[in-house]
Amino acid sequence: MSAPKDVKTYLAGLPAEQRAALQKLRKAVKAAAPKCEEVISYAIPALRYRGYGLVSYAAWNSHVSLYPGGAAAKRFKNELKGYETAKGTIRFPNDKPIPVSLVRKIVKGRMKENEARAKLKAKK
Repeated sequence: MSAPKDVKTYLAGLPAEQRAALQKLRKAVKAAAPKCEEVISYAIPALRYRGYGLVSYAAWNSHVSLYPGGAAAKRFKNELKGYETAKGTIRFPNDKPIPVSLVRKIVKGRMKENEARAKLKAKK
């Protein structure tokens, strides 16, 4: 199967339960970063901000994953207790509510990281 060309195509290719769970996560991510560019990166939906990757997200059989990077996942480790995590990955079960306020905090934190990176690059 080839990689989807856009997020709409990615969503259309998912079973209904997975699509519904991912749309909840996508809504929370986009609410935190409404002006970010939504793209497909590594065959999954992602957001870019200030020219850098912000977060990615994907649907799986029993969960949706948010990929904010290792530093962000580590920074929020106390708030993520009860969720399965791995380096740079946070898994939210399909049968439980998405912690919207936490997702927004993570995304906004990543935006600040990208802003700092863009300032450093501009100084060079």
